[in-house]
Amino acid sequence: MLPNAPVFPPVSSTLASKVDTLFFFTLGVSVLFSVAIVATIAAFIVRYRRRRADETGQEIKGNTLLLELAWSIVPLGLVMVSFFWGASIFFESARPPADAWSFHVYGKQWMWKVEHPEGKREINEFHVPVNQAVKLTMTSEDVIHNFSVPAFRLKMDVLPGRYTTAWFRATKTGTYHIFCDQYCGVDHSKMVGKIHVMEPQDYKRWLVSGASAGGAVASGEELFVAKACNTCHRPDSSARAPVLDGLFGKKVALVDGRTVTVDESYVRESILSPATKVVQGYQPIMPTFQGQISEEEVVQLIKYIKDLPPAGAPGAPAAAPAGGKP
Repeated sequence: MLPNAPVFPPVSSTLASKVDTLFFFTLGVSVLFSVAIVATIAAFIVRYRRRRADETGQEIKGNTLLLELAWSIVPLGLVMVSFFWGASIFFESARPPADAWSFHVYGKQWMWKVEHPEGKREINEFHVPVNQAVKLTMTSEDVIHNFSVPAFRLKMDVLPGRYTTAWFRATKTGTYHIFCDQYCGVDHSKMVGKIHVMEPQDYKRWLVSGASAGGAVASGEELFVAKACNTCHRPDSSARAPVLDGLFGKKVALVDGRTVTVDESYVRESILSPATKVVQGYQPIMPTFQGQISEEEVVQLIKYIKDLPPAGAPGAPAAAPAGGKP
């Protein structure tokens, strides 16, 4: 095996070994049956070959019930084992642990931008602590990308106009490759990055040192005021739009009779296409911010709305005055 061209990438996450075990099980079963079938065919060719020009085959009558049951039940059992085994790994990979740290990833021709929970940003670099669950909320600013880390057996599409999520827990310190596994344009092959898995104390030192890449992005609260959102989403009787305090995670009724949960995707859609799902009791008067704010600014607004406590709770914002300022 060439050191720079390994047959298999390193196993560096909690899910990687589980994915590999299932892969090798499926591969082993496939090889076993392939060899058995080829060997049986070869044996039949030799055993039942025509030995004379006038020789004719003998008609076979009846059936062997046990043999027929065996070649039906055994493959079915192996397939079902693979199915339920794979389903358990899929559900585990799709459900981030409760203690996972939340990071945001933005795909853009041809770079990866990462935002840490503390607000620090990186481009084509991603620093994480070892043995810490990391949840990724990802979206694209242009075309379809795919965030792939072979060492973690992680691969997830990154789509424009919606959010996808994935998670991992790195088990070994080191530096690992990030690839885009979806052709996204002429420089697709250059859309690469690195994940640096560090000891927790080293990660803390890195976090407080150096500048954030990619430039500063206004906070959600600043954007909420700058875009005049607070003039309509007011926690008082003069509100012309739903009160957002403590609304995230709850269900709301729409004017068309449907009910939706206020989550990241719904808030994003309400910002960029507000007339699509209008809350019952309100008019579709909110302007669209499509093309006026970046995906990173959308995420900042979602974070702000997500953290708003219920009205009257400690830390809840006071009602905005008629002038629209907080």
